Amino acid sequence: MNQLYPTAQNDLHATRQALQKGEINAAEVLRQSAAVAASTICRHVFMPGEATNTQAPLHRATSLSGMPLSGIPVSVKDLFDVAGQVTSAGSTVLADRPPARNDATAIARLRAAGGVLAGRTNMVEFAFSGVGINPHYGTPVNPADSAVERIPGGSSSGAAVSVATGAALVGLGSDTGGSIRIPAALCGIVGFKSTARLVPATGVVPLSSSLDTISALTRSVRDAITVHEVLAARPVLLSGRPLPSYRLAVARTLMQDGLDESVTQAFEQSLRMLRQAGASIEEISLDEINELPIINSTGGLSAAESYAWHRTLIAKHETAYDPRVALRILRGARMSAADYIDLLAARLAWIARMEAALDRFDAVLSPTVPIVAPSIASVLKDDDEFFRVNTLLLRNTSVVNMLDGCAISVPCHAPGQLPVGLMLWHAALHDDAVLDLALQVESTLALSLQK
Repeated sequence: MNQLYPTAQNDLHATRQALQKGEINAAEVLRQSAAVAASTICRHVFMPGEATNTQAPLHRATSLSGMPLSGIPVSVKDLFDVAGQVTSAGSTVLADRPPARNDATAIARLRAAGGVLAGRTNMVEFAFSGVGINPHYGTPVNPADSAVERIPGGSSSGAAVSVATGAALVGLGSDTGGSIRIPAALCGIVGFKSTARLVPATGVVPLSSSLDTISALTRSVRDAITVHEVLAARPVLLSGRPLPSYRLAVARTLMQDGLDESVTQAFEQSLRMLRQAGASIEEISLDEINELPIINSTGGLSAAESYAWHRTLIAKHETAYDPRVALRILRGARMSAADYIDLLAARLAWIARMEAALDRFDAVLSPTVPIVAPSIASVLKDDDEFFRVNTLLLRNTSVVNMLDGCAISVPCHAPGQLPVGLMLWHAALHDDAVLDLALQVESTLALSLQK
């Protein structure tokens, strides 16, 4: 098994510093990005016809040399409008759409910060799965294992692999139930989900207007902070509090059920390392999580809201959809308006109970996903196995989306092991505290694993 371990030595910040010192130039960075993107390790990562252009954006990149992302290749999930390009959302159904007239807000902000678009990345069709499979354009292969073709996680599958391989240093994605954090955990990189309201979703094909969050995958926490500042157009306030001053919780309910042995070992080792560094960690039941199956029993927000968007399209072109995606969208057809209104009210009441339960803590620690990446072949053997794996992958991360919260997945596995993610999370608008803590957690785990 040959694994990639992105580090601060080759992240956005290190690259920017090298550019500023003249150790490398923007053209070289983009050429390196393009070479990786064109290699076999990135097979199916970018949409057909997409290629990193090392020349056209070069003048713009160098002319914005004082900006936070100048000269930095940024991949774009095929969910975002880019002026002059067709947004197909990983589907063939939208292939005949006219090119977008304007950039999505997130794209406009990345460009204004000097980012160089490195190409549109492949994704789960319409972002409706955590596995990462796409039957239309192929499935990106997780680069963490050269011996076995493993799933990358989804729905931001191509975005994750582009960052993990170095084809991009930032992967713009979306997270509705874990679509950034799941592939980040499985590919061994960092994935941040901000509070949804902080980044506009204008110009993005929706899955669930209540749950969709625009964020990014990066190679380090410090990169996640920089990119969030660009996307949210706000500074992140870092307190610099020492690790022992944080009050941390570990949720026993559901989030630790049925873990792979390797996930259990990595998670428990992470908790030991943090405690040894002085962190105060308390186990809590957080029984409110057990209420979610009842709250979502009529179908859930993603089904209702995706069906509202797709109902005309899917009536005409259902056979052109990925059957597994179509099945999940069509569940929304069975929900009544009363069911949907009741669901919205139940969610708000549940959020209030969760916020009360978490009020005395600065963050919660959980495994990002309960399993390591299975092989692509194993999840495609039948639909029962596909949906079993999909449910497992989404189980922990989707709690944060229902909470309207924020979360970050940080690699916590030992060298030589398949990637495992540690998720730090809290309720809405705790983003700065979670990011501040994540910097220290990342540093603590890195130092401990190196010993």
